[in-house]
Amino acid sequence: MDSSLRPVIDTIPVPTELLVGGSWRPAAGGRQLEVRDPANDTVLATVADADPTDATAAVDAAAAAASSWAATSPRSRAEVLMRAFELMHERSEELALLISLENGKSLADARSEVGYAAEFFRWYAEEGVRLRGQLGTSPSGANRLLVGYQPVGVSVLITPWNFPAAMATRKIGPALAAGCTMVLKPAEETPLTALAVAAILEEAGLPAGVVNVVTTSEPGPVVETMLRDRRTKMVSFTGSTEVGRILLRIAADGVLKCAMELGGNAPFVVLGDADVDAALEGAMVAKMRNGGQACTAANRFFVHADVHDAFVDGLVQRMGAIEVGPGTDESYQCGPLINAAAVDKVDSLVRDAVDRGARVLVGGRPGDGPGHFYPPTVLVDVPLEARILHEEVFGPVAPVVRIEDEGDVLGLVNDTDYGLVSYLYTRDLARGLRLAEGIESGMVGLNRGLVSDPAAPFGGTKQSGLGREGSTEGLLEFMEAQYIATSW
Repeated sequence: MDSSLRPVIDTIPVPTELLVGGSWRPAAGGRQLEVRDPANDTVLATVADADPTDATAAVDAAAAAASSWAATSPRSRAEVLMRAFELMHERSEELALLISLENGKSLADARSEVGYAAEFFRWYAEEGVRLRGQLGTSPSGANRLLVGYQPVGVSVLITPWNFPAAMATRKIGPALAAGCTMVLKPAEETPLTALAVAAILEEAGLPAGVVNVVTTSEPGPVVETMLRDRRTKMVSFTGSTEVGRILLRIAADGVLKCAMELGGNAPFVVLGDADVDAALEGAMVAKMRNGGQACTAANRFFVHADVHDAFVDGLVQRMGAIEVGPGTDESYQCGPLINAAAVDKVDSLVRDAVDRGARVLVGGRPGDGPGHFYPPTVLVDVPLEARILHEEVFGPVAPVVRIEDEGDVLGLVNDTDYGLVSYLYTRDLARGLRLAEGIESGMVGLNRGLVSDPAAPFGGTKQSGLGREGSTEGLLEFMEAQYIATSW
């Protein structure tokens, strides 16, 4: 193991085995998978590589713990979550380093992620004890209507590599607060952070079998085994729309409850009356968080002609000033992309746009040497038919389209199969709110470049997903309403 991981392991346990029924154990076949640093492609660690046999064992453990955890009081569950929140804060620097090492993001981004991730444990520690049922009288007066909420049951949680801590806690927090047991399957690129979070939950007092973790290089058969197990009642997935469709087909056979946070194609609209400096500050947050590798990243920039040149000049200046290098080095603000395939995809989208007439004002070519680097890039004169306006970029590239008529905004923004988040800048609040209501997306950042908040319902419309995470809605995703008819 690389010595750079040593400080992390000395301060916070980073297990490398599967967590099944409260025990850390190797994969059934003894296989292991390598975890690589995307900044230099060196091996950071090896972790257990689960197969379907391990998947079944994890569901066994979750099912065995289900009734006991469901019967645990909301306050007791909340105390575990609050202790986990405190432990994450105590170890925030170590967790940030771990994220930066296996994910590549800058330490500044990693620190922000740890703080955000921990907040889901605190939010659901508080929210889980506040859930109320309903009592009413039927319209006929014949009986009373009692409505309560029960945990949905064993849940399979599947998380992506781009936010390895936050995407885990955003699912684990509400599932625990609801009284569900679960199996977490983190992305194979970034399993170490998920394993560290699981160890923190253990230390916080979580009973054995409530959270189980399987890491694997073969997610297809492992996940399918869990979803086809009749004891599994729910799947919560964050990832691409393509994979989401596959999981939905499998889940349909068992009529599983599904929560899907899928891909995005976020527009960033700057109207003619916008505060350009504020729009630029928001654009840098919306575009460059995690180096553009976020489902909420601004993907398409539509800028009115009145402010186009000033906005582009400012964007080029800001993007060109970003230093690119290993995320663990404080002197760099943008780390590598996750792997070589990600670099190839971003580069192909840029080259396609240029071939169709777009101009590169800064960046535009992959980095040289080791690691998977692509520089912050600004494209202008991007034609509407360019692939980069229709496919999720997942990289530090800002394609800008000049708009002459603000009446075209809604048509341009809504011309996509995705609807996760949109960004809109204008000095006229009423105008912004009217436009926001016409935008087909689950979230709108109105004069803000950041929308994520544990207290807000996160999720999309159209092919960007089903259900919501965060807020009370996120808790209800892991619960079933139960209605009791009675009279007295």
